[in-house]
Amino acid sequence: MKAEAAASYLNQTTLLRLMAVLTLVLSVHLPTLPEWAVAFVFAGLGWRLLVALRQWSLPPGWLRSVMAILVFAGIYASYGRINGQHPGTALLVIMAVLKLLEMRSRRDVMVTVFLMYFILLTHFLNSQEIWTAGYLLACVSLITALLVDVNHPGQALPLREVLTRGMRMVALSLPVMLLFFVLFPRIPGPLWGLPSDSGAALSGMSNEMAPGDISSLILSDRVAFRVRFLGEVPQPKDRYWRGPVLDHFDGRGWKPSAWSQTDRLPAFTLNEPTIRYEVTMEPHRGPWLFALDIPDMRQLPPNAVLTSEFQLIRGRDVLERELYILSSHPDHLIQPDLPILYRNINLALPQSYNPQTLALAQRLKAENPDPQALVQAVLRMFREQPFVYTLRPPVLGRNSVDDFLFKTRRGFCEHYSSAFTFLMRAAGIPARVVTGYQGGERSPIGDFHTIRDADAHAWSEIWLEGQGWIRMDPTAAVAPNRIEMGLSEAMDGDELPSFLRRDGFASLSLGLRARWEWVNSKWNRWVLAYGPDMQMEFLQQFGIRDWTGMILTLTIGTTVVLSIIGLMLLRQFTPARNHEVAVKLWQQLQKRLLRAGIAQRPSEGAGDFAERVAREAPPLGAAVARAAAAYQRLRYLEGATPALQRELAEAVKAVRTKP
Repeated sequence: MKAEAAASYLNQTTLLRLMAVLTLVLSVHLPTLPEWAVAFVFAGLGWRLLVALRQWSLPPGWLRSVMAILVFAGIYASYGRINGQHPGTALLVIMAVLKLLEMRSRRDVMVTVFLMYFILLTHFLNSQEIWTAGYLLACVSLITALLVDVNHPGQALPLREVLTRGMRMVALSLPVMLLFFVLFPRIPGPLWGLPSDSGAALSGMSNEMAPGDISSLILSDRVAFRVRFLGEVPQPKDRYWRGPVLDHFDGRGWKPSAWSQTDRLPAFTLNEPTIRYEVTMEPHRGPWLFALDIPDMRQLPPNAVLTSEFQLIRGRDVLERELYILSSHPDHLIQPDLPILYRNINLALPQSYNPQTLALAQRLKAENPDPQALVQAVLRMFREQPFVYTLRPPVLGRNSVDDFLFKTRRGFCEHYSSAFTFLMRAAGIPARVVTGYQGGERSPIGDFHTIRDADAHAWSEIWLEGQGWIRMDPTAAVAPNRIEMGLSEAMDGDELPSFLRRDGFASLSLGLRARWEWVNSKWNRWVLAYGPDMQMEFLQQFGIRDWTGMILTLTIGTTVVLSIIGLMLLRQFTPARNHEVAVKLWQQLQKRLLRAGIAQRPSEGAGDFAERVAREAPPLGAAVARAAAAYQRLRYLEGATPALQRELAEAVKAVRTKP
């Protein structure tokens, strides 16, 4: 097919509208592009704008080919590859601009418009928040309006008209979209997940801990997960959300040993009561599913297991939002008998590190032969000596525990848990570090708690004969308010990040944030976390229990919705309702005249019919002529007005015929 010159159907107004919508679609990707790519996008748009306004020439084919090769080379140099989320999106954005520079035919214009739809979808890979959905819906309406405009030959349609048409088409598609969202069989995981190359971990929580790791997390207000308790809400001091368990110390930091995280659970006993709760976990690119101690393994989420340290993990990294319900037993007995292998693992300390702490542990052990008394002595040391709980601890040297206990005495939870665990091991008590979150903020307008990175915490577990593993939190000895009331109540306001302060403007901001969190929680629960399990649970309320019923309902529902939309569209071709009054009154007149043996012919208009009635039945002529005049004015000249409708009705009523 011979290419049609773009200028013959794409006028300058429509071209400028196309460029404006394309710029809006590309704008959200610009912050993630390399600087050279951003410059290329603006240069390309500027060049195309000058072509439209100043009649510049489009770049020749050889130059576009060179630019395309350079773009591929630049993407590869910036990302190390040309596939994957970020390089793929960058390549798509730049190619859309290149397409703009070779837009000469109708096919080029249509490709550019449909490319906008595709680029728009890629933004969901970066964000699935509510504002993103609103932004995408607005952009889809604009692109659809643009689609209407480019398919209209001649002059550009008025802006208001194309916008109305675009929004109307999108509005008509919403019922179908909603139907498919609810009924279309879902694949495991939300519709939009994070691809494997989406960057570093979203949550700062990792399976290693060194001085400064947790305190750096406190500076982030990112939501880690939300919790809705399905019963009594435990006190903040009892809300320890268990994450990675670290039992190997290398002299600097803690990490899991090679013997940990097996799926062979040790002996344990879970007692009543239970705490039942629902967790909406944000993606964090780790395998951990955070839970209160100790989750009932009979009610674990699909594909989740408890490790030998009672850490709840997935078989894969959490790349999408997860919704799961758990029952936990705060009263429990874990591993009353500790095998020699695990005893040695949890007593191991690196050689030639922290000699002062080793000596302190031996002295405390000599003074407190009973393990319970030894534990209390260490906690008393943290409580009574000038230790400081701070977000800005000094840098520690090679012997980090010695430096902390005997020099700086300023630290965050990782400093205290690390020092406490080290002291316990040095005194012959098996101990390990547990990381996760503690506490959480209750929403003032919702029935859920929000746990942020700022609630990250580290504590210790020690093993005692007959008691198994028990939780010990040395941070509570230094800053009890941190455990009972949260970080904002435990630290000096000047040291806190702004989102944790409770004074002045921060208080107003906190209220607004709480409301936004409530909206987000509903969005996450009912939209983003709408996976196979929730879909089946929801549909079972309507008697739909399997895929067959789901597809049958989807087919019937789609047919009904499309039929309704079709009938709505067909209504525009039916006569306007204001004409129906005139037609009905005229039909009444015809019935009256039919009783007199006078019928209106199909080819006969109202005026001709009135003239024939006057010739064939003179007594009726005047009344019929009056009725015909009112009918013509009402139907074709003046439009439907109450006064004119009354005039026609009276004229019809005045036509009296004998049966």
